[in-house]
Amino acid sequence: MPASPAVGPAGETPPAEPDEEAARKPPHPVSAPGGLRPALRSLKYRNYRLFVVGQCVSITGTWMQRAAQDWLVLSLTGSPTFLGVTIACQFLPYLLVGLWGGVTADRYRKRHLLMVTQGAMAVLALLLAVLALTGQVRVWEVNLLAFCLGLVSAVEDPARETFAAEMVGEKDLGSAVSLNSAVFQLARIGGPPAAGLLLDVVQAGWIFAGNAVSYLVVLLALLRMNPAELVPHTSAPRSPGQLKAALRHAAGRPELRYPILLMGLISVFAFNYPLILASLTNYYFHRGPGTYGVLNTVFALGCLGASFLVAPLLERGGLRLVVAAAVGIGVAQLAAAAAAPSLVLFALVIALAGVVGQSFVISANTWVQMNCEPEWRGRVMGIYMLVFMGGNPIGNPTLGKIAEEFGGRWALFFGGGAAALGALCIAALVRRSQIAVPNHPSSVRST
Repeated sequence: MPASPAVGPAGETPPAEPDEEAARKPPHPVSAPGGLRPALRSLKYRNYRLFVVGQCVSITGTWMQRAAQDWLVLSLTGSPTFLGVTIACQFLPYLLVGLWGGVTADRYRKRHLLMVTQGAMAVLALLLAVLALTGQVRVWEVNLLAFCLGLVSAVEDPARETFAAEMVGEKDLGSAVSLNSAVFQLARIGGPPAAGLLLDVVQAGWIFAGNAVSYLVVLLALLRMNPAELVPHTSAPRSPGQLKAALRHAAGRPELRYPILLMGLISVFAFNYPLILASLTNYYFHRGPGTYGVLNTVFALGCLGASFLVAPLLERGGLRLVVAAAVGIGVAQLAAAAAAPSLVLFALVIALAGVVGQSFVISANTWVQMNCEPEWRGRVMGIYMLVFMGGNPIGNPTLGKIAEEFGGRWALFFGGGAAALGALCIAALVRRSQIAVPNHPSSVRST
């Protein structure tokens, strides 16, 4: 860990060296209109604007493929359990190589790394499109490609999450995280309904092919960025033991440990909405792809609202906001299960679940990054993404089996109850630890 800054004779900290100061803030931000809302401040940076445009197109394609893939697996198997296995295949690699992905993000230039991963994802989407369009697709092939996509994503996600700080600097990191979330949710709003409509008129393979093309937009955006306007990259040492060092670093600091534990808990028991919504739509409400798309859209609208509502609360809410939102997720899922006999009431509660769920994701992501030194950020976010995405392979098969044997409502009851109870236990640990860590990155101290 870097040593604490030296203190002068008068008890004042001397000014940072020019190179150190330059590494803390993004050079040459592009001027933007004043009075931007907190969630939009990051748009004043040209590189980030390019990034957002590429993400809008690519993530929309990803959501369309995800919805089409879910429906394809259900069509091939007729089993929510098989769908849970397919989803688990996509997230299992986070358990296998997620930590290594964080080390990679700290070691290499993130812009270049993202170019490689986006190209690989395009190839995988194209392969799935060819299989589907030729009528030769089998469930094991879908699972294999989902697993390969998970391997690439396990490397890409820590790099993408921490690349925001290089584009906008730590001061506007909270804004970038919130806006990234808004883009993600806008894509979720548009993607599944569009996929549902297209599935009525075209084969799923054409949706997969369109997603392959969408990755090229991200590659173009990355190529057009000005590297001189990025915060200088701090590479991790190439010495052995980096994974163990990162685990010790995160586990030894309660301000990092508890949010990561909360994320793992929620990921296992509560963040299984594609499985739950598909199961309830097909087997409980007895509706088709259109209703599945509408429910995904309603959930995403709640998440989108949270993307803008939570941004002004990040600095004031701190870790309390993270914990409160985690408890709220479990409560919202219990309420959704209780409301399920009515499709309209269920949709309204699902929107509320989206609000609290995305509030948790944004606040936890921002808190962890802003309370972590830049040289550790990729590895710590690798751990964060490991528990965030890696919880699905654990929770999805179990909840899928519960949904198949007892119904989707019982899967919601089980997941929501476990999430609420676990979050309350961690909240008690947070209260006992009396964590008092400044939210602003300039105040983060080495220990």
